[in-house]
Amino acid sequence: MTRRSVLGLGAAAASGLLLPGCSRGRADEPAPSEAGVFSTGNLNGVYNTFGTALSSLVSEVTGMELKPMVSDGSVDNLFKVAGRKADLGFCTSDSALAAYDGTGEFSTGRPLRFFALARVYDNYVHVVVPMASKASKLDDLFPSTDDPNRKMVVGVGPKESGTEIVANLILSKAKADLIKKYPTLDPAKIDVVRKNLTLEQMVAALQPKDNAKRGTIDAFIWSGGVPTSPIADLQKSIGFRLLNIDTVAEAIALKEFGGFMVSAIPPSQYGLASSVPTLAVPNLLIAKPNLSDSWAWWTVNTLFRRQNDLIPKHPEAGALDPRSAIATMPVPLHPAAERWYRQNHI
Repeated sequence: MTRRSVLGLGAAAASGLLLPGCSRGRADEPAPSEAGVFSTGNLNGVYNTFGTALSSLVSEVTGMELKPMVSDGSVDNLFKVAGRKADLGFCTSDSALAAYDGTGEFSTGRPLRFFALARVYDNYVHVVVPMASKASKLDDLFPSTDDPNRKMVVGVGPKESGTEIVANLILSKAKADLIKKYPTLDPAKIDVVRKNLTLEQMVAALQPKDNAKRGTIDAFIWSGGVPTSPIADLQKSIGFRLLNIDTVAEAIALKEFGGFMVSAIPPSQYGLASSVPTLAVPNLLIAKPNLSDSWAWWTVNTLFRRQNDLIPKHPEAGALDPRSAIATMPVPLHPAAERWYRQNHI
């Protein structure tokens, strides 16, 4: 089977694969000789939760510490991993493609070089508004005839993060569609205030303080796995809704060839009334260009052999599948990761 052919595999084909057991793995595979660093993501986001759990298991299995490190997410991880300031990291496939091609956020320098160990799970874009908000669609975030002078404040994730990239795509497309729909609108006045905040800062800022009518932001956009715990916790306080972005999502998925897909967040994830159409983007587990074979092999081995131990830490681990894991193009697989997949008949 070629890596390219895996793109056509569905869940039915993948279900026939017998995953490795939960043993340590090949006794003749040497353990890493020095400690490693795993650049994860925003504190308590899925990157961070998943990466911390995987780091702990790899450390246990190899007897060598793999230390998880909080980061600003996808773009930050790419710079850290390609710059050899971290051994491993997570990133979205659209950011990986831009980094590898030297475009977008990565256009100011030379294209970055790094390896992939696996495609892991998909991120879903959340456009979050408090339950008390009148906003029911993207258009409602922009100035209206009811309140023409007030620009809503929207959290767009940390600066130069994967979340910021997709948030800007969504808001810019929504603005363009609104102006096209109402040609008499002044483009200079039709916008939102975009605020760079971490996930935890956005969740806190959405909640009113000291009897205020609203928080310091009106909405926020987040790209992450489901459920994202700090977002789920909002249902216990102010409650929230996710805005349907189906039309914008379809346009972005057609135009941006970085792995975006139209998908939906299931209602079961956050106690929603129904599924919410949105954008999804695959995540990659990446490695620095000179990562040792032992670190690469043992990380992939642990990812799949200890999958049942990862699932209780975060349900996204249940999405791991070796057959889809090799679909990391154009980012090449690390030679030791490729060897692991061959050894396991992938």
